[in-house]
Amino acid sequence: MDHRIVGTTLPVLEMTLAANESIVSEPGELSWMSANVSLRTSTAMAGQSGVFGVLKRAIGGGSIFMTEFTPQGGPGMVAFAAKIPGQILDIDVAPNQGYMCHKHGFVCATPGVELSIGFQQSLGAGVFGGNGFILQKIAGTAKAWVELGGEIVVYDLQPNQQLLVHPGHVGMFQEQVRFEITMLRGIKNILFGSDGLFLAKLTGPGRVWLQSMTLANLAHAIAGYLGRETTTSAVGGGVAGAMLKGLLDQS
Repeated sequence: MDHRIVGTTLPVLEMTLAANESIVSEPGELSWMSANVSLRTSTAMAGQSGVFGVLKRAIGGGSIFMTEFTPQGGPGMVAFAAKIPGQILDIDVAPNQGYMCHKHGFVCATPGVELSIGFQQSLGAGVFGGNGFILQKIAGTAKAWVELGGEIVVYDLQPNQQLLVHPGHVGMFQEQVRFEITMLRGIKNILFGSDGLFLAKLTGPGRVWLQSMTLANLAHAIAGYLGRETTTSAVGGGVAGAMLKGLLDQS
C-alpha cells in the first residue's frame, strides 16, 4: 500500500492499493477512485460491533456505517480530499500507542483501526454544538490518516509539563497525554456566553499536534458573507454558534 499527499492548502490523500488490499473510511469521505475498486459498507468495522459499540463510534464523531475500499483484479486508487484548508497526516497506531483526535479529524485507515469516543464534556451553550466538546479515539493496529485545520504546531511535552490551549485548536495528541477542560475566570468570552474562558489542559509526557484553524474562527470569518436569513437566525442563538452549527451540519 502506497500513498501520496497532493497539494498544499487543500490537500488530497491519494491511496494506491494492491489487489485485495483494503482501506476503510466513513461514507461521504470518498472524492474519487479507479473503476476497479469495489465498496462494502457495514456497521461491523473499525473495531466496533453490536449496537453499543457502533453508538460509541458515532458519538465520538464517526459514522454508524463504515466503507471498505478494495481493488479487484489489480492495483487500484482511492482519493480523499480535505474538507477545510489544512494538512493530512499519517500515524502508526498500535496497542497502547493510540491517539486522541478532534471530532471530524479521521480520514481513513487500514482495516485494523478501532474508532470510539475518547472524551466528551458539555460546555453549556458553547460553539461546539449540543454534544459539547468531543474527542475521537483512534486505536487498534493500523496505519491511519487524519485531517487537521490550518497550520500544524507540534509540541513534545515532558512528564508533568502542561500546556493550556483553546479547545478548538486541539488537533490530536498521543493517548498517554492527560487531558481535561478547565475554565479561566476574569475573561469575558462572548463565544461561550460566560464570564470565563474554557481551555484544554494537556499534561505530558507525549506529543501534541495543535491546529491554527478552528471551525469557530472560520464561521466567524465568513459570517458577514452569508445571507440575511442565516444572519437573522443567528442573532437569537449567537452569531458564532449559528455559523458553526451550519458548518457542522454540512460536515
